[in-house]
Amino acid sequence: MKKLLKILGILLLAVLVLAAGLFGVLTLTEYKPADVETVAVTAGSAPGEALRAGDTLRVVTWNVGYGALGDNADFFMDGGKSVRTADLARVQANMGTMTGALQGMNPDLIFLQEVDVASDRSHRVDESALFRAAFPDMNSAFAANYRALYVPYPMPPIGHVDGGIQTLAHPAIADAARIQLPCPFSWPLRLGNLKRCLLVTRIPVEGTGKELVAVNLHLEAYDDGEGKIAQTAQLASFLQAEAEKGNYVLAGGDFNQIFSGADDGAYAVREGLWTPGVIAEEDFGNRFSLLMDTRVPTCRSLDQPLAGADKASFQFYMIDGFIVSDNLTVKTLETQDLGFTATDHNPVLLEVTLGEA
Repeated sequence: MKKLLKILGILLLAVLVLAAGLFGVLTLTEYKPADVETVAVTAGSAPGEALRAGDTLRVVTWNVGYGALGDNADFFMDGGKSVRTADLARVQANMGTMTGALQGMNPDLIFLQEVDVASDRSHRVDESALFRAAFPDMNSAFAANYRALYVPYPMPPIGHVDGGIQTLAHPAIADAARIQLPCPFSWPLRLGNLKRCLLVTRIPVEGTGKELVAVNLHLEAYDDGEGKIAQTAQLASFLQAEAEKGNYVLAGGDFNQIFSGADDGAYAVREGLWTPGVIAEEDFGNRFSLLMDTRVPTCRSLDQPLAGADKASFQFYMIDGFIVSDNLTVKTLETQDLGFTATDHNPVLLEVTLGEA
């Protein structure tokens, strides 16, 4: 018995030493971005188009689910069981479906979220490069928001993660910046969580001295609510400051929240499932419109696969949309109903016209 206890003690000590070593390495290699960082812009094959007052832009926002959250997937963070939700062939198929769908929308500006560049969960496929290849004439900017040498949970573990948000644009981008948002998680939880941000691209509007300030975002999902509130407040402050300068301001992405004006009860959440927050539209002031197309859901639950499920009782959400300043005129807003085949989100397509400066 003493020998057995000794062996068990040695094994326990070894596990503790290994765990301490792992957390030590993860702490030393933790992704710690600055509050503001310059982002490199990859030029397209064609010269960037000049943007002018009176021009109309087709803008798409789409959370692409790192190429691995198609209709076959469920996910452990949303009440499902799976961690690795797609094999390499399925990731490649999902990416092909999404790039083809985007090309069919003929966009001038694209906001993408959950774009992996070298993650185990997406078999190290460089999805950012695939989107650039699909739109070779567009300028591109990428900002990391999830980098971890290794995420050791659950079982099997998530593993290495390197992903972020990507903006592509036909108009010439003057510069791009990554702006850090508040992180609601403390050590050690923050080691395996996203460091969310705004990707801000500035596009000069010819002859006006103004800019189109295009903001790509993916706000907090799995916090207790405080993170969403803090990040939304910082977003509102930033957008208001840009509008005060006279700039055209356009923000789009996955808010992980529903706008109060769109919350008509159509997407009520069943007990026990992930629940989005609510953004009070008045918090953005009277110079902005908050836009969601409530006719079609923008997101589906990952508590179970969608393929083969009863769609009538399935949980859907309204969490993707746009915020536009009052010097932009909205022509159309339409969620593209693609059936969540390749990702757990539908793309949202917006047409806006730049007013006179």
